[in-house]
Amino acid sequence: MGVELLLTVAIGGVTAADLASNVPGSREDDWLSWAVLAVSAAGLLAHRRAPLVSAAVTGAGCLTWTLMGHIGELLNLPAMVSLYWVAVRGDRRRTLRIAVLASLLAGAAAVISGQEEGRPVPSPVLEMAIPLVPLLLGEVVRGRQELARRAEREHRRETARRVREERVRIARELHDIVAHTVSAMTVQAGVALDALDKRPDLARTALRQVRASGREAVRELRTTVTILREDGTDAPVAPAPRLDQLPELIDRTPLAVTLHHTSEGPVPPVVELAAYRIVQEALTNVVKHSVSRHAAVSVRPGAGRLLVEVTNDGPARPRPGTGFGLLGMRERAAAVGGTLEYGTLPAGGFRVTASLPTAGADA
Repeated sequence: MGVELLLTVAIGGVTAADLASNVPGSREDDWLSWAVLAVSAAGLLAHRRAPLVSAAVTGAGCLTWTLMGHIGELLNLPAMVSLYWVAVRGDRRRTLRIAVLASLLAGAAAVISGQEEGRPVPSPVLEMAIPLVPLLLGEVVRGRQELARRAEREHRRETARRVREERVRIARELHDIVAHTVSAMTVQAGVALDALDKRPDLARTALRQVRASGREAVRELRTTVTILREDGTDAPVAPAPRLDQLPELIDRTPLAVTLHHTSEGPVPPVVELAAYRIVQEALTNVVKHSVSRHAAVSVRPGAGRLLVEVTNDGPARPRPGTGFGLLGMRERAAAVGGTLEYGTLPAGGFRVTASLPTAGADA
């Protein structure tokens, strides 16, 4: 309300000075002239909250001064301000309707006023154009405001989308690190527990593997957390896993794995990471969901693509609930423009096949 009051006082003061100037050919101010100014000022107070009402009151005051014979360059200022806010607070259709009505009324008032003897004849065309100026200005301002709001909404949507994608990526990384290592540790701990009394040497070997797997999981988790920390941009971090580290991954897996890895030329790091994680998750699923202790891993190039295949020959172990392993593998393949297929084999077992493009992939 404070801004409206200050603007009304300022506009009212300028209009009052013009009304009291009594230029040659204009009607001298009297009590009726000042009463019209008071009503116009009262209507101007509502220019933000009720712009249509404000425009009607101030416009009526301006037309009354014209019909009374008052001449002044600034007498239409209250109506101009109200019309500006009509356009800013409304829409284009309403602005067009108000523009037509205001122009017709202004032109009619000019024609009627010019018929009085001894009065200067105002130009009807000019009077009809005057209301269009604030309306056009208000439309421009409203259009810019709408563009700014639309850009802000798009920015918020894009930010939310990127946050969702980043959350999925973080969840996928943590799942791939923790699920594989913890599954291997669980199996090795079970072996150690079963062999603790009868074969202590085997139990010790299994426990050493549990310890090694735990240290590896902590190292990878620390690396991931360091990357995610806001102040960790300058901290040294370990490189992303590569395909030449598959033997190390298999050594940490409590399975008998046959690895067939051939390469022809360099593979983009992002594709190597996706292939490594797909193999890691596929082996984790064998440990968690299959009674098989054997698996075969094949990574080979083919026609601008990297073909990844992981199979096992045992039936699935019934487990309640649904994990995120298959979903994560499919997302990783899709993230680099590839595809992933999986399903049971006719003779039993399970197969995961991924086709990842190597040509044109982002490094």
